[in-house]
Amino acid sequence: MSGECYLTQEGYEKLIKELDYLKTTRRREIAQAIAQARAFGDLKENAEYAAAKDDQAHNEKRISDLESKLSQVRIIDNENMKSDEVLIGAAVLLKDMDTDEELKYTLVSEMEANYEEGKISIASPVGKALLNHKVGQVVDIQIPAGTLRYKILQISR
Repeated sequence: MSGECYLTQEGYEKLIKELDYLKTTRRREIAQAIAQARAFGDLKENAEYAAAKDDQAHNEKRISDLESKLSQVRIIDNENMKSDEVLIGAAVLLKDMDTDEELKYTLVSEMEANYEEGKISIASPVGKALLNHKVGQVVDIQIPAGTLRYKILQISR
């Protein structure tokens, strides 16, 4: 990953917790699994040993990836951002102009995106289209299934 990565304080803390878990608890669990598998004997024909070593490699890769990303993080400073414009970190209340349904999304980086939590990436079609718009504006968003029309009802931080 190159360049800066923007995260909310909450997203940053979540990644720090994950990194701590992987470096402590998960490493211990994998070391125990490797030790148990070694006790089964011949390592060449030992599926448990191979699986544990594979888990170890995946864990170390994720640790490396997180450390790299976290070294480039910039925390989104909501106090110094415009509150009348859709920017990263903003919570946006929208009205679907076709269904009259109201939706609320928070715009975040790709690393923090989680649709179930209402956090959409600024790189997604919806996130990208909403950026830099203001309350009252209607935004047409091209998605694979057609065109969405959302009116921005409220922007908060």
